[in-house]
Amino acid sequence: MKRILYLLTIALLSSTALHAQIYVRGNVVDASSGAKLSDVFVRDMTNKQITLTDKSGRFEIKSETGHTLIFSSPSYVPDTLYIIDLTQKHVELKTKTISLREVNITAQRLAFDPHKEYPDVYEKSKLYPLSPSTWFGKEARDARRLKRYFAREEQERKVDQVFNRVYVGSIVPLKGQELEDFMQLYRPSYAFITSNNSESLAVYINDSYKKFIALPSEKRHLQKLNGE
Repeated sequence: MKRILYLLTIALLSSTALHAQIYVRGNVVDASSGAKLSDVFVRDMTNKQITLTDKSGRFEIKSETGHTLIFSSPSYVPDTLYIIDLTQKHVELKTKTISLREVNITAQRLAFDPHKEYPDVYEKSKLYPLSPSTWFGKEARDARRLKRYFAREEQERKVDQVFNRVYVGSIVPLKGQELEDFMQLYRPSYAFITSNNSESLAVYINDSYKKFIALPSEKRHLQKLNGE
């Protein structure tokens, strides 16, 4: 009997060890400032597992050696990490430069339909009254966080479709970095886009341009303003 219990204990410990080995953990920071980056989308291109970094820039994803991870965030250049071991990873993302921003920004966001590619995220995010795990379990909570992330990305893509460099550049006499700074400063919200027509958007862009020109030169970049 003792031998059986011993073998069961060894099997359980071995199973636990194997389970722990399939996770890759680490953190993601801004390459210039070292600031911890939250909501960076992490995707294993081999097994299609996905996750997001938390408020402290940490991530944990099911992966293995030989797999490739992709780290992406709208304001940063995507980075690729080939897993050669399961040690703690430290990823530094570089902000996009103007040359990279010349590319259509819509293509820089998630290039897949999460509803089709990750239906399990939406299934796991469901809440069932008689199932405590769907309310408090880590897997369910992570799924709901990913679902909210996908929803935000869908909204941002819709904003990108109408508030793009070609359209905005046809209304205001700005080019290059100035145009990019203007679009970052006065990017409209999803609520504004969906509740206004193209004429209203053109008026908003013109009014915003007047505000932009009135700003001191040192304030004409990266300051977040409300598009509504």
